[in-house]
Amino acid sequence: MIQAIGLTSTPRKELPPAVDDVSFEARPGRVTALLGAPGAGKTTTLRLMLELQRGRGITYFRGRPLHRIAHPSREAGVLLSEVPGHPARTIRGQLGMVCAAVGVPIRRVDEVIEVVGLVSLCDERLGTLSRGMDRRLGLACALLSDPHALVLDDPAGGLSVAEGRWLHEILRAHAAHGGTVLFSTDDPKEAARTADRVITLEGGRLVADQEAADFARTRLRPRVAVRSPHAARLGALLAKEARAAQRSVEVVREDGNRLSVYGSTCADIGETAFRHGILVHQLADETGDMGPRATLPAEGLASATVVASVLLTSAAATSTLTDDALTDDASTQDALTDDASTQDAPATDEPATAVAATGAHTPDEPGPTAESRTRAAASPGARDLPQLPPPIAVRQAPSPLRPLRYELRRATGVGTGYLTSITVLVSSALLSVLLARIGHTPQPRLLAAWPRDCPLPPAALGAGLLGALAFGEEFRHPALAADRGTVPRRLGLLAAKLLVASVTALALAVLTVGCDLEMLYLVYGRDLAGVPADWLSLSASWIGLTVGCAWAGVLAAGIFRSTTAGLAAVLAVPVVVVPLVQKTLTGPSVRKAAGFSERLRELLLMQWPFGGARYIAAGARLVAQPVGSALMLSLTALLCAYLLTTLRSRVR
Repeated sequence: MIQAIGLTSTPRKELPPAVDDVSFEARPGRVTALLGAPGAGKTTTLRLMLELQRGRGITYFRGRPLHRIAHPSREAGVLLSEVPGHPARTIRGQLGMVCAAVGVPIRRVDEVIEVVGLVSLCDERLGTLSRGMDRRLGLACALLSDPHALVLDDPAGGLSVAEGRWLHEILRAHAAHGGTVLFSTDDPKEAARTADRVITLEGGRLVADQEAADFARTRLRPRVAVRSPHAARLGALLAKEARAAQRSVEVVREDGNRLSVYGSTCADIGETAFRHGILVHQLADETGDMGPRATLPAEGLASATVVASVLLTSAAATSTLTDDALTDDASTQDALTDDASTQDAPATDEPATAVAATGAHTPDEPGPTAESRTRAAASPGARDLPQLPPPIAVRQAPSPLRPLRYELRRATGVGTGYLTSITVLVSSALLSVLLARIGHTPQPRLLAAWPRDCPLPPAALGAGLLGALAFGEEFRHPALAADRGTVPRRLGLLAAKLLVASVTALALAVLTVGCDLEMLYLVYGRDLAGVPADWLSLSASWIGLTVGCAWAGVLAAGIFRSTTAGLAAVLAVPVVVVPLVQKTLTGPSVRKAAGFSERLRELLLMQWPFGGARYIAAGARLVAQPVGSALMLSLTALLCAYLLTTLRSRVR
């Protein structure tokens, strides 16, 4: 069951709030429609319910708000917009990522694909999907964790009649199994045809909360649509004959040559037009929408007011709510306004006072806005008014429950990583052959394809780019936070990305050296294909450089939310940081760190096994180099900045 109480959005400047004091219920086993014209506040209401937007109010999902639920995706499946997946990712790959994020087995993908009818399209790219197929994919993502409630924003928008009928059958089946379904729409006919209960919004306020049968009876009326070049003459004749026959017929002149006739039939209108020789281009039965004001105000507003007042006001005030109070509501509102601004209002009858306490209002006379309620709450008579609903804080996007599995599926689901790796290997091999032909290049730089004038070798740049893509693609195509447009900065997700980036950079470094060595052997023979004597320290430096560049790309892209910023941070290490470190290290030095490994062994009171002192000394020399020092300094600064942004978001 979903209970929304006092939902009010935050007003901007002098504009009224988009949603003002909306309260309703969506019961399990039933389909509830949130109806309103474009701009009525449907999407804002859903975002306030899901705690995706600041405002006031509270929404309970089976008795608990979403921020109190450990795994919100297992309680409410959400579809607010199109699926923001990478265009090159397949349907199966996208659902596999979401499976790892919500912590469900991968076999759930096949089950959901069969339910939504995407079995034959599971290997299609997201960028090639039509509107209907994208809606099916969004519904599959919402159903993946088998939630109890479904919250959908205009799910049938842009779909064909057959696709819309199929979608509503899926929603009806979910409700038949005990689930709660809440969807928004701007089509009253669709709401009456597919929902069990219809909640009508207008101008951000609740104007009706009705059963579908009552809604169809009060708002939808059968009519006959007529198009004729002599529409005015035909309308006058129909009205004249209705008066003569004493029948209740209403003729409404629409735009152009169109008439809408209520209370008559196609046969009667056709006979009238035939008798008077009037040409008719169209004659069809329709269901006309009488607008939100045509609904019964007492029926819709009474239930919503009772829900809000039971939880936000005393039971004594709500027990005196009567139909007479709703009739005298206009005078009561004037008295309440005077009381809040100046002094206590004159005494009125008891029913009117009860309505003032609950805050109900008729559709023809809008009730107090959020700003007026705030001013009234600060006045001396505020103790007689209901308390304001609690503020809504934007709920943080959850971290994936299986971050390593999620990152592996993200990295391998798109061909960008493979294409980048192949480009790096080919360019490194060609560059090493060119450098060997020119000469004057040491063999270590030759194997790494690293010219002296270049800030970084292709392998390091490729590793940095792959690291930057790890977070850059998340912010561009936010699969983790599709309804927010942002990605959570969590340490578990960061650790998974750093681990995958390290393995990728290590494999890229080894493959680069192997390809360059093989290429030099094929072109120039064994003269340039030898292994250097100090290969161990050179290998450590090479691996440290590539892994460090990958980490710098991951951290910078996570901080600045951009792949370009991540790659720029990688290039800034040799271009900006290394000259600063060199300038610092080449200055006058009074002390040296000779005998560092021996003193470290004495401090730990143990003997290094397998010649460990030599490896520690090599690591210290690696860090003492300008590039190593600059990389360590950059990684430390980026990691501290990432942790700072993470803590700041949690404090907010």
